[in-house]
Amino acid sequence: MKAICLKQPGGPEQLYLGEAEKPVCGENEVLIEVHATALNRADTLQRQGKYPPPKGASDTLGLEAAGVVKEVGKSVSNCQVGDRICCLLGGGGYAEFVKVHAEHVMPIPSDLDFYEAAAIPEVFLTAYQAIFKIARLEKEEKILIHAGASGVGTAAIQLAKSVGAEVFITASKPKHSLCLKLGADHAIDYKSQQFDEEILEITKGKGVDVLIDFMAASYINQNLNVLALDGRMVLLALMGGIKAKEINMAQILAKRLQITGSTLRSRIDAYKSNLIAGFKRDFLSEFETGKLKPIIDSIIPWTKVVEAHKKMDANLNAGKIILKVK
Repeated sequence: MKAICLKQPGGPEQLYLGEAEKPVCGENEVLIEVHATALNRADTLQRQGKYPPPKGASDTLGLEAAGVVKEVGKSVSNCQVGDRICCLLGGGGYAEFVKVHAEHVMPIPSDLDFYEAAAIPEVFLTAYQAIFKIARLEKEEKILIHAGASGVGTAAIQLAKSVGAEVFITASKPKHSLCLKLGADHAIDYKSQQFDEEILEITKGKGVDVLIDFMAASYINQNLNVLALDGRMVLLALMGGIKAKEINMAQILAKRLQITGSTLRSRIDAYKSNLIAGFKRDFLSEFETGKLKPIIDSIIPWTKVVEAHKKMDANLNAGKIILKVK
C-alpha cells in the first residue's frame, strides 16, 4: 500500500509518499481504508526522532484517521464492513490502510464528512480525558486553556463551555476571534500580555480552578500564580522546555494544588476503550446537533505532507490540519 514514509529523523523534507506493508487484521481489530488523517504535535516529534511509537504500534506517523471498514476480526461485533468510522491510533494513520482495536473506533456522525471526522479522535479524546477524567471540571468553575487555537485547545473550549465553565485562553492575537467564537469568555495574547496578571485581575485575585498546559517549564511559575485554591493543572506537552530554574513550591502546598502529567498514546488498550466509550456516551451525539464541531484549519493532499508539516512547525494553523488521503 501507499504510505507516508520517513527517510531519516529530521525536518519535514524527510517525509515522502512511498510504500509500506499493508496491515493484517487481527481477531479483535478492524481494517480501515483511510480517507483522511490529521496532523498532531506528536507526529512532528516522532518525525524528529523524539517520540517513538509505543511497543507494537506502527512506525508510520498518524494518531487518528477516518475512513471505511474493509475487514473485521472474528471477535468483532461493534462494527461491520462498510461502516464509516473515525478512530484513535497508536500510529499508522498516514497510510491507505490501517488496523485498529475495534473498541477504539467511533461511528462518524451523519452530517460530517471524512475530513471533519478525522479532526475528532485525538484532540477531543485528549481534551475529554484532561478536563473531565483528570481535572474533574465542574459547572461554573474557571478554566485556563493554553494554546486555545490548537487542535486540543479548540476541542477543550467547546467541551468546557458545554458544562457551563468560564473559559480563559491564551493564543496569539490573530487567533482570538476563533476562540471567542467557539465560546471562550476571555482571550489573552501571550505575546504582549502576562496571562497570570490579566487573569488575576479579571477574577479579583482568585485565579482559575483548572488549567490545561502544553508549555511546561516556561510557564510553570505563572501557572502556579494563576491557580486558585485546590486548583488542578494537567500537563499535556513540553513545548516550553523540561527544566525550570526556580519553582515556588510553597504555592503548591499553600493552595493545595494538584499537578498531573498525562499522555494518551501510550495508554493500554483497556484504558483507551473505556475513555472512548465514555466520550461516545457523553458527547458524540453533540456533533449531530451541532453543539460540538471539529475545527479545521486546512485540508491538504497527503502528497503535500511536507508542506503540511512545515505549517504546523511554524505554528501557523488554527485548528486541525487534515491530510486528504482519498
